[in-house]
Amino acid sequence: MPWIGLFMIGAVLMWTVNDLPAYGITSWWSIAGVMGCPICMDDTRAFHLQHGRKVCYFDCHRQLHHPYRRNKKAFMKNHVENKVARPRLKRDQILDRVANINPAVEMPLSLPNGYVSDHKWMKKSIF
Repeated sequence: MPWIGLFMIGAVLMWTVNDLPAYGITSWWSIAGVMGCPICMDDTRAFHLQHGRKVCYFDCHRQLHHPYRRNKKAFMKNHVENKVARPRLKRDQILDRVANINPAVEMPLSLPNGYVSDHKWMKKSIF
């Protein structure tokens, strides 16, 4: 006679992606340059710092309600960031954006169409 009883199963979170370079590698979004923020994507006013030649994404912190956004003296020369944060894209919206990009198993010979002008996707994930 088969044993009938309580079956217990457990789950474990093995790892998380908690830094931006790792996020860029796993999502195939290039995090370098002016359109480097994977959340704001093309809706950013990133700029190069005058003496450091590095890219500044000050307006990408719109989703954070931090008091520095209202500080006129310290950051953006009498500018206060009041723009509303961009809503997060749903799964179907992201799939529409990457529909014409080569899958990750195919190594592209050149950059995808619209790279930097419209998006920073390098490849489409096969998952």
